[in-house]
Amino acid sequence: MITLPFETLDDAVRASLDVRRIRGAGGVIVLPTETFYGLGADPASPEAVARIARMKARPAGMGILVLCAGIEQVERLAEVPDRWRLTLEKTWPAPVTVILPARTALPAATGGTVAVRVPAHGPLRALLEVAGSLTGTSANRHGRPAPLMAVEAAATLVEPPDLVLDGGRTPGGSPSTIIDLSGDVPRLVRRGAWRPTDLWKTLWKTL
Repeated sequence: MITLPFETLDDAVRASLDVRRIRGAGGVIVLPTETFYGLGADPASPEAVARIARMKARPAGMGILVLCAGIEQVERLAEVPDRWRLTLEKTWPAPVTVILPARTALPAATGGTVAVRVPAHGPLRALLEVAGSLTGTSANRHGRPAPLMAVEAAATLVEPPDLVLDGGRTPGGSPSTIIDLSGDVPRLVRRGAWRPTDLWKTLWKTL
């Protein structure tokens, strides 16, 4: 298991080659986000997705959110409804995960939908831009608290990750807010760290 510092944009550049290599080989990476540490892997790799389930001791078949560098990367995985595109562009990066129709079958997705987020973590977005989208499920055993520290994340998993990106202590608090935009009527799935702005309140009276 390799551990690399991950607090600056320069750290992201230095880590990118290792991340691309591990992602391409179906490996798993512990990485910091704007809330907690997560498990990053290729969302299109059945082996990587299955390994994440084992590492978390999590039931197989559950969907895993995907982290993207920006709306363009999101649109490679998901169909973004025209009525929501501008709103999402103005909202992200932020700790808000959105469920959208998946463009193609994806091991990390379930039921024809995929959960995506553009994280409010600068080095992570820079890494995603170079390495490609990564899964972002919390780096903890199923049912246990999400970790704030890299060493804590690596120690609690059933099996070790291939790479740990150590960004220091993450902010913690609430997890990301989850909104389902895959149907005709938007649905708030989970209240979390993000709170709706006036723009969202105008478009969606129930938030």
